[in-house]
Amino acid sequence: MVKAIVGANWGDEGKGKITDMLGQEADIIVRFQGGSNAGHTIINEYGKFALHLLPSGVFYAHTTSIIGNGVALNIPYLFNEIKSIVDRGVPVPKILVSDRAQIMMPYHILFDQYEEERLGGKSFGSTKSGIAPFYSDKYAKIGFQVSELFDEEALREKVDRVCEMKNIILEHMYHKPFLNPDELFNLLVEYRKMVEPYVCDVAAYLHQAVKDGKNILLEGQLGALKDPDFGIYPMVTSSSTLAAYGAIGAGIPAYEIKDIIAVAKAYSSAVGAGEFVSEIFGNEADELRRRGGDGGEYGATTGRPRRMGWFDAVATRYGCRIQGATEVALTVLDVMGYLDELPICVGYEIDGAVTKDFPTTVKLAKAKPVYEIFPGWKQEIRGIKKYEDLPEDCRKYIEFIEKEIEVPITMVSNGPGRDEIIKR
Repeated sequence: MVKAIVGANWGDEGKGKITDMLGQEADIIVRFQGGSNAGHTIINEYGKFALHLLPSGVFYAHTTSIIGNGVALNIPYLFNEIKSIVDRGVPVPKILVSDRAQIMMPYHILFDQYEEERLGGKSFGSTKSGIAPFYSDKYAKIGFQVSELFDEEALREKVDRVCEMKNIILEHMYHKPFLNPDELFNLLVEYRKMVEPYVCDVAAYLHQAVKDGKNILLEGQLGALKDPDFGIYPMVTSSSTLAAYGAIGAGIPAYEIKDIIAVAKAYSSAVGAGEFVSEIFGNEADELRRRGGDGGEYGATTGRPRRMGWFDAVATRYGCRIQGATEVALTVLDVMGYLDELPICVGYEIDGAVTKDFPTTVKLAKAKPVYEIFPGWKQEIRGIKKYEDLPEDCRKYIEFIEKEIEVPITMVSNGPGRDEIIKR
């Protein structure tokens, strides 16, 4: 059985916790896109961790963690991340890396920084972890695939070719130091030594696992609204954040994905630039940010304060639809107990007309939120285990959201811990 866990919004929805929780029943957990540019925060018996590249199942002895072919593989980062959890008492996880994964190069990170610098005030709000240059190179066919590390002659030739091209840009566009092909080649040889023990034909491995009836989780990074096709383009990421891409980024048939869990927050938050209709500001935003997430709403990678907003039913319904969500996990509901009233954005007013459909970015820029206001429940809900024990106003809030997004909410998270979840 293959399940996908993906974000319904702008990322940061709490997918790490849900993956970690469902990992108890999983045999295999696969990261299928993105790189180390976003983090998943996980709290368990070993402590609190911010994972970036490793799948969220690495804390279980019974799971195999896979870096799929769709991932931006930063090899030294992966090794430091494995070391950092093992140093804190976590048993050495079983990890496989696809032989078709592409390698994040140090110059991708430099080019990301140089470009944001060059754009100045018009920058994309990148995490500067090399993601856009990495995927650009992959699709321009000048990236390095893991399998290429094992043919030194061909590798040497490719390194020379790529350096020649990059150095033209470094000289004329960025006025920065050149890349040295010898250094780069030696670095890739080091990378080969690091990654060799983990390399595997992941598509073949998963083909067999599906045949054997194993439980497989596909773990997405970021959310639907950061997808390059369906998100708030151009303020998006560079790999598809959709469950459908899980089939491609892992190497399994699309029809094997039977269950798609879209994760949504009980309010909204976003990192980076881009249109965000239900955004709130000032003290109201500061208060929600301070109480939100676990230890506050700050990016797990950058530490940037996240932008805050009320729950956006228009964006979330759209996110669930393009994800193909079969169920929804609603997270951080416990945070909202302090509020007297809770607005929910139920429509966008664009040029005087109200729509319930999520528009393209050009129209989104003109959208004003239309709110429906709900009474707050004014109490602490952490520790509650049964849905019917939640305050009535809290249940009304959840049920209204469920009606608006048109997908059943099967899980409600009321605390950061692995077991702080209410199953419906």
